[in-house]
Amino acid sequence: MLLKKNTSNVSNAVPLQGEGIYHIPALLNETIDGLNIHPDGVYVDVTFGGGGHSREILARLGKKGKLIGFDQDEDALKNVIKDPRFIFVKSNFSYLKNFLRYHNIEKVDGILADLGVSSHHFDEAERGFSFRFDGALDMRMNTKSPLTAAVLLNTYSEEKLADVFYLYGELHNSRKIARTIVNARTQAPFNRIFPFIEVLKPFFGREKEKKDMARVFQALRIEVNKEMDVLKSLLEQSLEVLNPEGRLVVLTYHSLEDRLVKNFIRSGNFEGKIEKDFYGNVLSPMKAINNKVIVADKAEIESNPRSRSAKLRIAELK
Repeated sequence: MLLKKNTSNVSNAVPLQGEGIYHIPALLNETIDGLNIHPDGVYVDVTFGGGGHSREILARLGKKGKLIGFDQDEDALKNVIKDPRFIFVKSNFSYLKNFLRYHNIEKVDGILADLGVSSHHFDEAERGFSFRFDGALDMRMNTKSPLTAAVLLNTYSEEKLADVFYLYGELHNSRKIARTIVNARTQAPFNRIFPFIEVLKPFFGREKEKKDMARVFQALRIEVNKEMDVLKSLLEQSLEVLNPEGRLVVLTYHSLEDRLVKNFIRSGNFEGKIEKDFYGNVLSPMKAINNKVIVADKAEIESNPRSRSAKLRIAELK
C-alpha cells in the first residue's frame, strides 16, 4: 500500500527561535498521515525538537487524546507546547518504555521518530554539528554527556577511530584518516572545527570535499550520540509499547539508519533475516504500510533543501 501525496491543510508552522526557524520538518503531511491518528489515541513524538510534528499531531487529537514528546536537548525546552494533552519528557528516547510507565501509560497508538539533526543544530556554530563554522568540536545532543567530538578525537585509539569512520561514515580511507588524526593530536589536541578540517583536507579532492567532510562529521556525530544503538533500542521497544495496529513512523537521513529500519520492519530483526512459517508466511511482528520508501518531491526540496535526503518508512504492529 502506498501513501499518496496529501494536499490537506496541514501547516508547516514551526516555532521561531530568535530570528531563525528552529526546524522545518521534512515530509510533514506524509508523516502525520502515516500515524493514522485517532482523535482519542495516545501518541509519542520521540524527537520533539522544534515541536513541528507535535503541533500537527495535537491538531488532529480530540479532548481525550494524548501526546508525549521526548527530547534530551536543553534547547528543545524553549519550544515546549502548553496543552493539557501534551506531556514533555526531557530524556533520550531509548528510555521510552520506562517513562511511559512513569506516566501510567502501558500502550500507545503511534510512535513518530524524525532522526534528522534540526536546522537549529546545524546553524549554531558552538554546537559543532556543521563544518561551515569554526565552532567547538562538540556534536552532543545531550550537552550534559561527557563524550564530545573533541574527547573522541583526542582519546580514541587509531583502530577505534578507523572503525568509526568506516562504519558510520562509510569512508574507505578510514585507516589513513585515523592514523593522521592520531599523529596530529600529539602536536596539539583537537578542540575547534577549522584546525581539524585542515588536517583532513589532503584526503579529499576539491570536487568531493564537502560530501566527504559531511561523512566524517556524520560518523563523529553518530558515535558521540550512540545513534545506532539508540535507534535499535527504539525499534525493539516499539514492539512492546504499541497497540495492535499501532503505527511506527520513522524518517531517516542516511543509509545506515534506513537499512536498520527497513530490515526491522521487514523481518523483525536488524540483519533482515527472513523467517517463515510452515505455510511460507513471513514471521514478522510488523507489516509495512509503504512498500516503497517515501521521499520529498521536487517542490518540497526546493523550499526545504534539507528534505532531499529524507526517507520515510511506516509500519503497523500486527
